[in-house]
Amino acid sequence: MLFTVKICGITTPADASFAAAAGADAIGLNFVAGSPRALGLEAARAAAAAVPEGVLKVGVFAGATAAEIRRTVEAVGLDAVQLHGHLCGDGPGVDPPERCAELAGLTLIRAVRLAAVGQASRLATDTPDTSDPLAAARTWLAEAAALGAEPDLVIVDAAVTRETAPGQLGGTGALVDWQALAHARPLGIPTALAGGLTPGNVAEAIHASMAAAVDTASGVESAPGCKDPEKVRAFVAAARTAFAATAKLR
Repeated sequence: MLFTVKICGITTPADASFAAAAGADAIGLNFVAGSPRALGLEAARAAAAAVPEGVLKVGVFAGATAAEIRRTVEAVGLDAVQLHGHLCGDGPGVDPPERCAELAGLTLIRAVRLAAVGQASRLATDTPDTSDPLAAARTWLAEAAALGAEPDLVIVDAAVTRETAPGQLGGTGALVDWQALAHARPLGIPTALAGGLTPGNVAEAIHASMAAAVDTASGVESAPGCKDPEKVRAFVAAARTAFAATAKLR
């Protein structure tokens, strides 16, 4: 597993530093235009420099070209790339399956969406499997594999519509159906859980979904882009306690 607890949407060196001190083993730096957590290169470099060795620095992108992503990785010193865009379509913010092969050599994370059963992939494809809330994700991952590359990790986030703007694709606080994720057929790739996680619900989410890693942004903020130290500490502590308990059940 690349990480166990990721605090995403870090915007300042101070937030990066206390997230790591609280026990997070990954931070997310957002490069998606329109997001309240989006960073320029200088701000991202400063935040990345504030975390110690061993804390994974993840760059979050949606709809960027492979060349743009590689330039940012080099400029900031990122350890991994997270594709958080739409799974398919022609509009802005789409990260197509071929992006995996184009980013060969980089550690890659793919955010996918868990939709409600009955509407599952209607949100992302013209050939829905309404019994499988991860149908669109499976299609994307299979196409990426056929093109010669797969992500190293998948993050399951809440559903979005085709019209959702890139800056609104994550960090909205929308919840994932944890029970549906637990009962869905595994994707065959290490999987983390995101979507509406807070210090108050992360333990329940881990127990219900049996997730092995979690990711939060808005759930530990006092305002968009401003992390709350107490919430971050409480989130990490609750998550690690829950992981220790569920490890005995795996």
